[in-house]
Amino acid sequence: MSIFETYFSDNKKHIAILIDPDKHSINSATKIAQKIEKSVADIIFVGGSLVSNSVTDIVSALKSETSKPVILFPGSPSQISSNVDAMLLLSLVSGRNPQYLIGSAVEASMQIYKLGIETISTAYILIDGGKCTAVQYISNTQPIPSDKPDLVLATALASKFIGMKAIYLEAGSGALNPVSSQIISIVKQHANLPLIVGGGLRTKNSIENAFNSGADIVVIGTAIENNENFFNQLSVK
Repeated sequence: MSIFETYFSDNKKHIAILIDPDKHSINSATKIAQKIEKSVADIIFVGGSLVSNSVTDIVSALKSETSKPVILFPGSPSQISSNVDAMLLLSLVSGRNPQYLIGSAVEASMQIYKLGIETISTAYILIDGGKCTAVQYISNTQPIPSDKPDLVLATALASKFIGMKAIYLEAGSGALNPVSSQIISIVKQHANLPLIVGGGLRTKNSIENAFNSGADIVVIGTAIENNENFFNQLSVK
């Protein structure tokens, strides 16, 4: 079975750990992979808005210590690596910057094709999380205001209608506020696609709220970067 069938459309809840290659050495990636292997987290995302370290080396270090799938979450075509299990082919549909809507996918397409990487076309929707985040700055796009659930839903529905396989609601790395339960619920109810939610999820309660509101996959990044003991709280599925 494909990664999409196994983890995105299986009607189960999943926890993904986001690894930023620039915040890890091969040694630290190996150590955190060992912790992920023992935790209830069952997916690893690798990528970031601005990455200078070798993604391939970090992915290899992760895969040497865990059987859990490593999925590329690329901020640019330069982050593509042949040794991942799949990749999110992102389109930043909440913005109007053509580079992040389609340009990066065009640049990466031949490389993805030659490497035979499984792609999961994902509508990436940035929601205001209370601060300017790296993805907002790098992409030069504005997030959708958190008090405009109708705009989020319209964007999600448009993404579904043009054939996206999944939706990623993102408050941004280090967001002060996670995506609201109202937004998660309305998108899941009406768009009814595999739903990934990330940004600002720092507590067990916030993760539970995201799952209970309709998230299929929650993404934990900054909370683990700041405190690896946070793994001990990941028992909420």
